[in-house]
Amino acid sequence: MTRTDERTTSTPSPTTTPAADPLLQLEYDSRPPSGPDAVRLVRCPTELALRGMPVICPKCRACRDWLLINHRRHVWIGCRCGEEWLEPEITRRDFDAMIADPSWTHYRTLDEACTALGFDGLFAGLYLE
Repeated sequence: MTRTDERTTSTPSPTTTPAADPLLQLEYDSRPPSGPDAVRLVRCPTELALRGMPVICPKCRACRDWLLINHRRHVWIGCRCGEEWLEPEITRRDFDAMIADPSWTHYRTLDEACTALGFDGLFAGLYLE
C-alpha cells in the first residue's frame, strides 16, 4: 500500500464569540439544551402514585399539580409552594414516558423556569388548571 505524506494546512478563520455578536448570541440562546447538563421539565397536573402510595408535598401537603425536573438520570418533584425533592422511584425512562408534547420552551436557568411556570412558591396552596 502506498503512503502519502501530503499534509494540508488551513488558515484559521477568525472566530467570533457569541457575546461579541448579538446575532450569534441570539442563536446560541435559542438552541435547545443538550448535553449532560441539560435540565428538562414537565408539568403533571394530576395526582401521582408511586408504588400505590400518593405523592404528598412534605411542606404544604399538596397532592397534585407537580413539576417533574429531570437532570441526568435523576428526577425531582417540585410543588407550587417551592418545595423540591429527589424522587428515586421515578426513573428517566418514566420521565420520558410522561412527555406528551415534544415542543419545548427554553429557559436560561431552572429558577427562571420555576418562576415562569408558577412553581416558585408564589402559588403555594393553589391548584392551577
